[in-house]
Amino acid sequence: MPLIPRILELAPELTRWRRDLHAHPETAFEEIRTSALVAERLRRFGCDAVHTGLAKTGVVGLLKAGSSPRSIGLRADMDALVLAEANSFAHRSRHPERMHACGHDGHTTMLLGAARYLAETRRFDGTVVFIFQPAEENEGGARVMVEEGLFARFPVEAVYGLHNWPGLATGRFAVMAGPMMAGCDRLEITLRGQGCHAAMPDEGVDPIVAGAALVQALQTIVSRNVAPSQAAVLSVTQFHAGDTWNVIPAEVVLRGSLRYFDPALRLRLHQRIRAVAAGVAAAHGTDVAVDLIAGYPPTINGPEQAATAAAAMAAVVGDDQVDRELPPTMGAEDFAFMLQQRPGAYGWIGNGPGAGGCLLHNPRYDFNDRLLPIGASYWATLVERVLARTPAGPCTPAARGGHP
Repeated sequence: MPLIPRILELAPELTRWRRDLHAHPETAFEEIRTSALVAERLRRFGCDAVHTGLAKTGVVGLLKAGSSPRSIGLRADMDALVLAEANSFAHRSRHPERMHACGHDGHTTMLLGAARYLAETRRFDGTVVFIFQPAEENEGGARVMVEEGLFARFPVEAVYGLHNWPGLATGRFAVMAGPMMAGCDRLEITLRGQGCHAAMPDEGVDPIVAGAALVQALQTIVSRNVAPSQAAVLSVTQFHAGDTWNVIPAEVVLRGSLRYFDPALRLRLHQRIRAVAAGVAAAHGTDVAVDLIAGYPPTINGPEQAATAAAAMAAVVGDDQVDRELPPTMGAEDFAFMLQQRPGAYGWIGNGPGAGGCLLHNPRYDFNDRLLPIGASYWATLVERVLARTPAGPCTPAARGGHP
């Protein structure tokens, strides 16, 4: 596997960094220790500027070489999940109910490894913008960074993201033009009836019966309103009602999520959710309030940037280890907010078989440290290809010790 030799030399150190981050997980907008470590290392590596405080705990490092005005943005997420870790290894979480169960510790480390190598060699022409983002999990840290002027302050021609992916063979990459991940909205539906004694249901209006009917009716929206060639998922994930066994409550609250790729389809589904909820509520004599909360938009890769990312991946692991046709997932990613502002591409790097310690958001998950030099080599190769010097310059394969 033609990884960058210098980054391979750094692999033991990258593993130590990653395991330290894993042991000290911090959740959305609370990544105080993590962002301080990132900023300190970027300064120590020799970045030309390191900016902190964007989206509270975000860090942006700038690295320049040559005289080209071109620039590229590379993004890694830093936050952990609210989850109790079930692992027993030495680097398990030291913070109760906090865990790096999605691999953001690895994402941060891979980008730091690339930053160190690129700062040492500077075999590119232009500016690299290293974006260490807080609060990817549910809180939309990318949106906050954009709203606080990320690309106004640090203009880039394209932005790239990378996430580990269980079920994909270790070190294998995947990137496609078009959708990579779905958009996701939250829904909350409140049904209000009239509470009464459980022995006398005729004296009240039972919102539990209405809620049960609504859960079933909502399942028909996708199956009967979305073409089989399109993709959408509507899931009810919460049903809250009552607090004792002999009282019919006055209120039921349903919550769930809507996943989609097509913004026009999203609007139609919103309309159907409201119409179905109103119809079920009317049939059962309850009042209803529907709250549809905009979440993350779909993650849509630009064709040119997806091809660029795939070429850099192939240079590191070989063309046969890059999947360009893997189906998109119905999961959501707030990197989509960055892609709404700049063209770019979001890719996956295989974390190994999707079981046990490889499953995302699993209490036994652990990032595969074998990926650290692979991901860092990808980031560095991407920069050196996008911001390439002239063919006769020191960025040629011969000057790089044979690395493509």
